[in-house]
Amino acid sequence: MKFSARLQSASLRAAAAAVILLAGSAIPATAQQLRIATSYKLMTLDPHFSTLNENTSLLSHIFERLVYQDEKLNLQPGLATSWTRVSDTRWEFKLRQNVRFHDGSAFTADDVVYTIERIRSFLKPPSGGFQAYTKAIASVSAPDPATVVIETEGSQPTLPLSLSAIFIMHRGSEGFATTEALNAATSLVGTGPYRFKAWRSGETLELTRNDDYWGGRPSWSEVTFRIVESPAARVAALATGDVDIADFIPARDVETVRQRGAKVESVPAARLNFLQFELGKETAPGVTDKSGKAIANPFRDARVRKALSMAVDRSVIVDKILSGYGTAAAQFFPNGLAGTSSNLTPQPARYDEAKALLADAGFPDGFKVVLNGPAGRYPGDGETLQAVAQSWARIGVAVQPVGVSFSVFNTKRGAGEYGVWYGGCSGEAVDVCLEAVLKTPDAATGAGALNYGQYSNSAYDGMLEKARATDAGPARDKALAEVTDFVMRDEPIIPLYHFHHIFGYGPHVAAYVMHPRGWTTAMQATPAAN
Repeated sequence: MKFSARLQSASLRAAAAAVILLAGSAIPATAQQLRIATSYKLMTLDPHFSTLNENTSLLSHIFERLVYQDEKLNLQPGLATSWTRVSDTRWEFKLRQNVRFHDGSAFTADDVVYTIERIRSFLKPPSGGFQAYTKAIASVSAPDPATVVIETEGSQPTLPLSLSAIFIMHRGSEGFATTEALNAATSLVGTGPYRFKAWRSGETLELTRNDDYWGGRPSWSEVTFRIVESPAARVAALATGDVDIADFIPARDVETVRQRGAKVESVPAARLNFLQFELGKETAPGVTDKSGKAIANPFRDARVRKALSMAVDRSVIVDKILSGYGTAAAQFFPNGLAGTSSNLTPQPARYDEAKALLADAGFPDGFKVVLNGPAGRYPGDGETLQAVAQSWARIGVAVQPVGVSFSVFNTKRGAGEYGVWYGGCSGEAVDVCLEAVLKTPDAATGAGALNYGQYSNSAYDGMLEKARATDAGPARDKALAEVTDFVMRDEPIIPLYHFHHIFGYGPHVAAYVMHPRGWTTAMQATPAAN
């Protein structure tokens, strides 16, 4: 055995021990018990608190949506069996019959009204992450138990797509449920295939089968999610048989996992990972001249942003760091998906041109910058910070890469403590990211929810609004592609790559396919025959 192989084996054993210590004694696997090691740290039991995958992925076992997106991102019936645009500003949704909440009460249109009103009128920052999906709703009513009528502010051709993000809650007898009450509850009431059993924040989520589920008896009697933020620990847990499924496996560990007898597969992600700049401040945190003296924010100059983009070697990230489990990026979604531009293709690094452009912008000797990002949140995130640092050094930009846990990173990013950082966006459609990341922030409409850099371009805002008001179809796709072409010329972010979701599963699972949105769910796992 080679030294590197011995070291890797020892690392796996040590990480496996860490998993067992964190999760408690191992649960014996049976054909109907499913144990999942996930990177997703469930932060709350409130299904309307945050749009992060941590919550939407895990809480989808308990709560359901009116409309779903399948693995190709096409809309499919959920708690609503059909939807009709009866006028330019009026939609009618017909609800599924004979659906019951986990407490036995019937699901009706009144629950939909309650859900939308809770999001629109009750939740306040820092909660209320779903308000962006309801801002266009002027009113919601229930003319009968099986019908919901929604009036919108102006034409909203993609309302069903917005509603595919919202979990339906049961209207209780005591008004709107608070986030604090939900987090403290011993039970949660949804209509989903699994019932809530227990939750230890940052550690586990335990679920039991809903035998009365309208969609048929779920495959697994018990499901336990173990929150394991360390990629090495997730890999070790799968390799040693301590869990049945592990998500977000690093590409470098694929062969090791296969050698241990687990199956590994991947699906392309409908998302982008990118670098984002602080553009709203006159000085950017962590940015100085070479002597350490504060300087005016260089990222406000599009030439600087373009030079930095030109000096990124994406092939190193895709081929070396991701081991081919990714695609170099030039826009939000991979080329070929609806709303993407065929004019935008990833370019190889052009260091000489980048250095000349940086000099033209007034930085012939470059500058110093702290490059921030999460470590272990996304495939290749920590290594990507190092790769970018090496690339930028070739044009005179001295980089200090700093990777921290996602919870720390997310807090500091939201507080405006970074000058440039690594981020990501996924969504129901490409225009979701176009609006969330690059549209001028507007608390009234919810636009710019992920625009932490305060980028603002009024011409772009107008183009995007016009494109989003176009009915679904080729005309809308063309308009969104043109909007993408326009804004990417301004270099407001640096697209890096579209990673592939890599996941593994052991012998108790016959098949598992992760959703391209990055959801890790028991519903996509098929038990192996006894």
